[in-house]
Amino acid sequence: MKKQDAAGIVDRLETEYRHSVDSLRTSLKSFLAGGPPPDDALRRGGAFVYPELRLTWPPGLPYPRTSRAYARIPAPGRYAITVTRPDLYRDYLIEQLTLLQEGFDVTLEVGRSNQEIPFPYVLDPADMAMADVSSVEIARHFPTTELAYIGDEIVDGAWIGLEDEPRPLALFDGLRTDFSLARLTHYTGAPADHTQQFILFTNYHRYVDEFVAWACKQLQSGGPYTALSAAGHVYVTPDTPNPEAAVAAGTWRKHQMPAYHLMAPGRAGITLVNIGVGPSNAKTVCDHLAVLRPQAWLMIGHCGGLRGSQKIGDYVLAHAYLRDDHVLDRVLPPEIPIPPLAEIQLALNAAAEQVTGETGDVLKQRLRTGTVVSTDDRNWELKYSSSALRFNQSRAVAIDMESATIAAQGYRFRVPYGTLLCISDKPLHGEIKLPGQANAFYDRAIGQHLQIGLAAIDLLRKEGSRLHSRKLRSFDEPPFR
Repeated sequence: MKKQDAAGIVDRLETEYRHSVDSLRTSLKSFLAGGPPPDDALRRGGAFVYPELRLTWPPGLPYPRTSRAYARIPAPGRYAITVTRPDLYRDYLIEQLTLLQEGFDVTLEVGRSNQEIPFPYVLDPADMAMADVSSVEIARHFPTTELAYIGDEIVDGAWIGLEDEPRPLALFDGLRTDFSLARLTHYTGAPADHTQQFILFTNYHRYVDEFVAWACKQLQSGGPYTALSAAGHVYVTPDTPNPEAAVAAGTWRKHQMPAYHLMAPGRAGITLVNIGVGPSNAKTVCDHLAVLRPQAWLMIGHCGGLRGSQKIGDYVLAHAYLRDDHVLDRVLPPEIPIPPLAEIQLALNAAAEQVTGETGDVLKQRLRTGTVVSTDDRNWELKYSSSALRFNQSRAVAIDMESATIAAQGYRFRVPYGTLLCISDKPLHGEIKLPGQANAFYDRAIGQHLQIGLAAIDLLRKEGSRLHSRKLRSFDEPPFR
């Protein structure tokens, strides 16, 4: 069977998507200007629907042997998924389709789905501001965000199709993706489509200051990066005068989890998100970032050291997690193991060697590998007597409020994950963060810690498809990464 041109397939997806968006916007503008609502026959004819990508792999063909974790078809049959923003996902779609055609004798099609595009995802805010029409009135005549049709059943392995219904081709359909793209912009204060393929999470704003200063130097040095997109919808380039001041003057304080995107061609740059404190924020941002199919996300934040031999400023490389955060218990029970990923662990350790200049036993004095506890109780110290047994049984060496959540979300969404924390206090050994001590610690430790995270990303870029471990895939997976 002749292979179909993957780029041509994506071109057709873009044409179909653009046709639907243009039709929806034209009808919306007419209605907001006082015109009639769209004709019912127009909607029944599929004028406002997402395009659908369809794949068929017939039975009776041999299953190819491949060590790749993705672009694998679990069984013969028909697969389909609705697609939004083909322009944003172009490189990703071409890669997945090319690999599938190389390994399997498949047929690809593009058609129109039965899933309509909700009007909030295409509506120009300026048009809405000038119109004397409420969103409730618009929803009477146009497709809107029906939450009953948005969910993570595919991701969580709970999808049950109707008889003769195609199986999912990807983890996220058009509705779920558009929902998250809109939420990301709201929460982070920067355009969702500026998100890069490698993501750093932190829980302190001082890391943001270090990242912005470093990013601005990268822009001015003429390297691979093209711009810095910052929370508050600030956008600086190599030609921006005093870029750090421009970022600082932005309205980032208005946003719950400010994001900073150091952009490179092919979205190969670095995104830093300050998720603040707590597992709820960590879950929320991962829920939405996952639709962009990042190559990896890493947590680089602060933690409490639980061992007497540790010192403030030491590092903890998590190789296991004690999940006491509770935010994912219903969709990913705590008894499900969250495995360490060798590619990530090696990159973080190598990056620590590279940045600190220390190796072997010398580095081991400062970098401890072990279990990290993540709790949803900021004042866990007040109930330590009830937690001590679990901490001892888990052999925990550090405690925070976000790392296990981020790792569990990476496992759940098939995004490679890792954690390198820096010890900022030792609450069980009388070393708590007092104002003067905290400032000295921050000044000394944050710069080096951030550089280790950045160096790890440089190493992970070189891994290519090897970065995506088969540990993250089940026996019955959608074909797309």
